[in-house]
Amino acid sequence: MFWFLVGNPGLAGYYRTFIQALYCGLNQQYPVWVVSHAGHCKPPSGMEMIEDTDIKELEDVFGLNGQVEHKLNFLKKNVSKDIKLVLIAHSIGCYITLEMMKRASELQVLRSVLLFPTIERMAQSPQGKLMTPLLCKLRYALYMPVYLLSFLPEGVKASLVRFALRGMKTCDESSVTTSINLFSVDCIANILYMASQEMMKVVERDSTTIKQNLKKLIFYYGTGDSWCPQHYYDEIKMDFPDGDIRLCEKGLRHAFVLDASKEMAAMITDWLQDDLTKL
Repeated sequence: MFWFLVGNPGLAGYYRTFIQALYCGLNQQYPVWVVSHAGHCKPPSGMEMIEDTDIKELEDVFGLNGQVEHKLNFLKKNVSKDIKLVLIAHSIGCYITLEMMKRASELQVLRSVLLFPTIERMAQSPQGKLMTPLLCKLRYALYMPVYLLSFLPEGVKASLVRFALRGMKTCDESSVTTSINLFSVDCIANILYMASQEMMKVVERDSTTIKQNLKKLIFYYGTGDSWCPQHYYDEIKMDFPDGDIRLCEKGLRHAFVLDASKEMAAMITDWLQDDLTKL
């Protein structure tokens, strides 16, 4: 079974084209699952956003720790213990993946592919230095504008999203439709809150867990990634010379789902050919 762990904003819809391309690249022989982060997507009409009753005792359900437990709880409820897993993760999903492997060593993880992994020193990264003051001190100022924008017709919201993404040569249409969730105050509050925790809690790389699972891991770093700059790649490559740690040669952006979903899916399918015989 393949399971994709999303970044932040943690909406599965952003990865629709990628997941479909991956599924087709695997000859439609293996299920590919993806789950949004808790509280990041707007519930269907008639339903309310509630905390999972099985993890409500957590102090911080929509925080980073709560999101890890949310994924572990999902596996516990929906996946048999003897199912072999291939985990593919993006951005903060890579941190969550390593935490899952650390907390639940009984999981039958065959391989983990970590794309543009934000697993260390997020606040010290170029983008982190820019975003940390906004996320940790000023995020509440964004709630009122989002609340007012939430009353706009869906068509107008879609037009605003397209305008915001106008600089790209090609843009995945699923990114436009999914981004409409960002006009919900509840969703944006949970997204920004989780992001603020990332800045504070993703500090030291968990080299112990990486060392224990090194043969299962594939890392893929970007050359111009402002969330995990190239010297993070250089350092982890130096610390783990025997690891499968790759540097992107295609110039893909951190948010690859915006314009390179099919290209990324094709690469991953190629990397995992040898693992398919073990599923």
